[in-house]
Amino acid sequence: MRNFIIRRLLQTIPMLLLASLLIFFIFALTPGDFIDGNITLTLQRAAELKALYGLDQPMLLRYLRWLGQLLQGNLGYSLQYQIPVSTLLNQYIWHSFLLATVAMVMYWGIALAVGVASAVKPYSLFDHLVTVLIFAAMSFPTFFLCLLLIKWFAVDLHWLPVGGMLRTGSEARGMQWVLEVAAHLALPVIALVMLQAGSLTRYFRASMLDVIRMDYIRTARAKGLREHTVILRHALRNALLPIITLLGFELPGLFSGALITEKIFNWPGAGHIQLDSLSARDYPVLMGFTMFLAVLTILGNLLADVLYAWVDPRIRLRS
Repeated sequence: MRNFIIRRLLQTIPMLLLASLLIFFIFALTPGDFIDGNITLTLQRAAELKALYGLDQPMLLRYLRWLGQLLQGNLGYSLQYQIPVSTLLNQYIWHSFLLATVAMVMYWGIALAVGVASAVKPYSLFDHLVTVLIFAAMSFPTFFLCLLLIKWFAVDLHWLPVGGMLRTGSEARGMQWVLEVAAHLALPVIALVMLQAGSLTRYFRASMLDVIRMDYIRTARAKGLREHTVILRHALRNALLPIITLLGFELPGLFSGALITEKIFNWPGAGHIQLDSLSARDYPVLMGFTMFLAVLTILGNLLADVLYAWVDPRIRLRS
């Protein structure tokens, strides 16, 4: 197992270098930047600022300089907010992490329970009803679903707040702060669960159906094992193998933020910062944050490989 992990770690080095190269040149070749978009600057002042931030240097030299900063843990400097990118993200990224983690736990739990139940009784009334509800939820555009939830639960029923993370001017502390955040968290979590649970449920159902039809499941039933034991102990463990890959790719999603959902609900997360930086053409923020997500994606893939090899030792022998 140790050799397997070491090989996988060594394979991530060229992947990270290639990712940094692509990310830098995609943004560097994009026309305009934050300084060009500031119409209040004179040509002389714009030239001075570009020289100050090194934007007038050759592209290859700028890439090597940016790569050197990344190796030191420096994601760059925000031209719009005038603070380091790491500091800026640290102010907002944990809000996205909170939202994504709560939503992920809920839609993975719902998808697992509903997917297994649908696979145990395929083509039953319950299975057909779940299929209809899944496709109905997945067919809603994100912005329409979010606005619909706001109208129902915030405007009409007054059960939940419209948006934000805390009430305006709130000075809540302790448990009162937790309850206030939970109330503001409810609507965006419901939106994300409705959008994500459907496809994941279909994955669980399809994987369970494939496993249930295998010979060793028939053998387990023929031996007189209870159906509960056959499904949970024998079928579910093997059905989860293909899902492990999906779980590894959830890691960057915990920090990337849900762009549309956070914007509509005014949730102060990383998605909100991405949209603001994109409109202001603050490319250092976008490059640093995209590189951070690339690292998380590669680490998530590595985590999925390790979990897969741990669950199925045959993977280690073939690698």
